[in-house]
Amino acid sequence: MIVVHHLNNSRSQRVLWLLEELGLGYQVKRYERDPKTMLAPASLRAVHPLGKSPVITDGADTVAESGAIVEYLLERYGQGRLAPAAGTPERLRWTYWLHFAEGSAMGPLLMKLVFDKVESGPMPFFVRPIARAIARKVKKGFITPNLVQQLDYMEAELGRAEWFAGADFSAADIQMSFPLEAAAARGGLDAGRPKLMDFLRRIHARPAYQRALERGGPYELLK
Repeated sequence: MIVVHHLNNSRSQRVLWLLEELGLGYQVKRYERDPKTMLAPASLRAVHPLGKSPVITDGADTVAESGAIVEYLLERYGQGRLAPAAGTPERLRWTYWLHFAEGSAMGPLLMKLVFDKVESGPMPFFVRPIARAIARKVKKGFITPNLVQQLDYMEAELGRAEWFAGADFSAADIQMSFPLEAAAARGGLDAGRPKLMDFLRRIHARPAYQRALERGGPYELLK
């Protein structure tokens, strides 16, 4: 039986969604973030040494990292579903977006989260002006331009086809959901990029997505 070691409000929500799209049976083992630090509990290290989510166990196999989990599940259980045929242009795009989600898209979003906290978080009064000035300068000069460039690029790419890999919904769209939901929550994605917003509306309407939310529990990124 596949066990999803599920951390609340995390990338592991995508794994639940993929399993629902494939119609596979699975169990959910829940872990809660520390409400102050927002870090995963130490008990996750008993599953994987880094103590991070997502991670799944499937018999003797333990698989971590979102992209690796997607590829593992599709190779073992997919039976050709949610991935274009090998050797096609669509498959090349599928591979690209499957890895773009974490390799490129999440970097600026995570940096923005960190520097937002630096700018607004509590700190000794005598260092506050300096820290906040540095945070604003990094965001203005590096983080925001990168986010704008990436969102413009993704908006244009969805102008080429209905889904990221082509005409058909695929696991690449599942993988891309998290950075785009994060961008809508805190990265500047709004109605000014209608194709990306329509993508989010369409994935949120999928029955498998909704079932995954029921299994995974509240998902604060959607607020």
